[in-house]
Amino acid sequence: MATPSDGPSDREHLLSRFGRSIRAGTVLFRDGEPADFAYLLQVGRVRLFKQVGAMERSLSVARPGDLFGESALIPGATRRSTAVALDDSTAIAVDHATFENVLAMHPGVGSSVLQQLLSRLRDAEDQIEILMMRDHQSKVVVALTKLVQREMAQSGGNGAEVSLQVSPLELAAKVGLDVEIVKRVVSQLREGGYVRIHDERVEVTDIETMKELYSLLSLKDQLRGSPERERGRLA
Repeated sequence: MATPSDGPSDREHLLSRFGRSIRAGTVLFRDGEPADFAYLLQVGRVRLFKQVGAMERSLSVARPGDLFGESALIPGATRRSTAVALDDSTAIAVDHATFENVLAMHPGVGSSVLQQLLSRLRDAEDQIEILMMRDHQSKVVVALTKLVQREMAQSGGNGAEVSLQVSPLELAAKVGLDVEIVKRVVSQLREGGYVRIHDERVEVTDIETMKELYSLLSLKDQLRGSPERERGRLA
């Protein structure tokens, strides 16, 4: 019996059967709809956001290789976000039953999906820490520091400088702030010599200095919260 392969031919085979071409601006699904398909993005970018009243809150931007819409892998689930293509894109779209077959026949794809889901759990833990910070600069610095640490762990690098591929929209989604606020904070960090900006890449020029700033801002945030905690104990 032939053993299923885990190489690039897996993706080519899945694209030939389940691939979809998506025009820029297309809404793939909306918050609250029944979740029918999960998507493994191959080309382009897809923005996921949540509508809160009249406001849109960005959640993430999917890039090639990313899984999104994974709620469809749970029978009877509904969408918890809206997805719109930012570019002309290509994605592999599978429903729950098809996904089980994909896992059986293409274990390499299944392993990639599992790693992404584990990464989402780590992201959720980081998100809790970021949202607990009180001021905008602290939120952005914590998010950048976490991204630097993740990049260094994945690449095995130990240099003084790290380049991150993250757009203002993606960074705004991570810290729960408006894009314009994030741009202002990043500009301040650039003026302070902590980062350099090239298109959608943020270069952290001195990792140790960024970590020191992170520690100082965390301490400032704790001190700022101390009177509130004290009042809570006295109440």
